[in-house]
Amino acid sequence: MPETPTPGEARSLAQQLLEPLHRRWAHVQAVAEKARELSPAVDEQDRELLVVAAWLHDIGYSPEVRDTGSHQIDGAAYLERQGYPDRLCALVAHHSAASYEVAHRGLADRLAHWECERSPVSDALWTADMTTGPAGQRMGYPERLEEILERYEPDSVVARAMTAARTSIEIAIDQTTIRLERAKFS
Repeated sequence: MPETPTPGEARSLAQQLLEPLHRRWAHVQAVAEKARELSPAVDEQDRELLVVAAWLHDIGYSPEVRDTGSHQIDGAAYLERQGYPDRLCALVAHHSAASYEVAHRGLADRLAHWECERSPVSDALWTADMTTGPAGQRMGYPERLEEILERYEPDSVVARAMTAARTSIEIAIDQTTIRLERAKFS
């Protein structure tokens, strides 16, 4: 069974799967960089895992990986089939309040396969993703949510899920910000 990949190995896998999806690849590169910047907000032993999960969080968009149409589930299932650790698979499966979107898609039972980790690592992953635009641009969460709601039809699964998830995402971002500030003074 493979161990958690290094950030370099995760980058290579993400590049292989996502580079043809130009904007998605730009987004993932920027999310990984943001995760690296946020890593002081998590325990030292989890910093590399945070960056690895950031590199891999959107691999479910790849045509080679896509199955259910839920990129969170598809990415986690792909990693699981490759033998990667459960914790990494779970972070990918549950990133950025995935439970809201997955529930709207009727796939909650599939998502339940992976334990939902609420931790500094998951909060920082959500923060990195939800403060990075679709082409890799940095933005605050209100701007990012507005961008998502403009990109998707108001009654789409994604728009409804992101609207419902707003408070959960805001809490994750607030917690990460607090942890990052504390890390500066410790």
